[in-house]
Amino acid sequence: MTSTSPTTSAVGGVEDTASPVGATAVPEENVELERLRAEVAALRDQLETRRPRRFPTTAFRGVLAAILAAVAAFALVTSVVGLWAARTTLNTDRWVATVAPLPQDPRVNAAVAQYATTEVFRVLDVEQRLRAVLPEQAAFAAGPIAGQLREQVRATVVKIMDSDRFQAIWVEVNRRLHQRLLAVVEGTSAVITASEDRIQIDLLPLINQVLRELSDQLPTLFGKQVSLPDLSSGAIPENLRLRVEEAVGVSLPANFAQFTVYDSGQLWEAQQAVAAAKRNLLLFAGGTILLLIAAFAVSPRRRRTAVQFGLWLVVASVAITALLRAVRGQILAEVPAGTYRDGVDAAMTTVFSLLRERGVQLIWIGALIAVLAYLAGPGRFPVWLRGGVRRGAVVGWRWTRDAAGRAPDFIARYLDPVRVAGVVVAAVLALILSSWTSLLVVAVLLAVYEIAVTLIARRQVETDTAATKAA
Repeated sequence: MTSTSPTTSAVGGVEDTASPVGATAVPEENVELERLRAEVAALRDQLETRRPRRFPTTAFRGVLAAILAAVAAFALVTSVVGLWAARTTLNTDRWVATVAPLPQDPRVNAAVAQYATTEVFRVLDVEQRLRAVLPEQAAFAAGPIAGQLREQVRATVVKIMDSDRFQAIWVEVNRRLHQRLLAVVEGTSAVITASEDRIQIDLLPLINQVLRELSDQLPTLFGKQVSLPDLSSGAIPENLRLRVEEAVGVSLPANFAQFTVYDSGQLWEAQQAVAAAKRNLLLFAGGTILLLIAAFAVSPRRRRTAVQFGLWLVVASVAITALLRAVRGQILAEVPAGTYRDGVDAAMTTVFSLLRERGVQLIWIGALIAVLAYLAGPGRFPVWLRGGVRRGAVVGWRWTRDAAGRAPDFIARYLDPVRVAGVVVAAVLALILSSWTSLLVVAVLLAVYEIAVTLIARRQVETDTAATKAA
């Protein structure tokens, strides 16, 4: 009993001694745990208080950058159209260079020839004159004879339009138009007038030349000698209408030889817009650049903004192209179907050809910007593609380096076939390239190639011989 008590007491002593340690360890762990929980809660509160402030700001900047990129894209395409209009439509030399080939277009030629023939018969009243000079019994032949004369007049018109004389007249007509740039917009041009309801082209100079030609071929058609001014030099007198009336002996209608293109009034509005755009074109182009800079300045993700700008540039180009096609379709719808509509269509195709090229270029530029900006991003496909290109470039460089190291030995072994291959390539290029300058360049390159491969082969042989002796 005596021995057991101390043992128990010892055990109890141990337990009594351990109890205070356990009692102090548990509260310390709880305190540390509580401290960590409080710290996490504080950090979470800070994160939650920051998010409402940062997220709307970033989102607003992203939306604003997207809007600015879209507006800049449409403004850029509109600026290109304005520059084309200012440099082509409102520039005399460029306009003359653009429309000078129109008479050589078969559809334009046919439309003008048909209209000029109709106007000549209108002023001369050929069938009525034939009835007046034919016997009463032969009056029935006036119609068929007039039809034959109509074909002859048409052939004369076509002949005049194909001549250099008419080309000079055509150029002068258009040059006079563009010497009065504002006259077209205001509707006061003597050659081409645009008003709120129509646009007209004055073909009286062509009619004058046709009448001169017919006077030489059919002097009896007019009943007298006709004296009309020769416009082959391109000089068009101001009183041409009066001189034609006096020579033919008739009073010309107010709209004689005035070819109405259409009657919807949209061209007049477009010309007013072009005139206003010309006055503010530089400011508009500068504003486009500022819009684009602002889009990238406020953007939180500039690469994404570049993608958006490229895509919007494609959309803007396609949209404005579609709009111009719709306007063109409305203009053509106002022209009588057949020869006249085909002629106007061919003329508009020629005039707007440069603008179409610019539109296609803008579409390609926009697509290229969008693709390059996307491929520069952190997406899976761009990263995989860049890695593949990098690995391919390394492999290609190593292969090229190894091939370049083996090239001298290959040339030394197969010198004659290499020389013959150079001659064959030069002969093919000579057949494709026809100019003397190109042939001279091909000959010089062939001579340099032959000398180079010969020197490389000789040096390689010397190297191999020296290596053999050393061995």
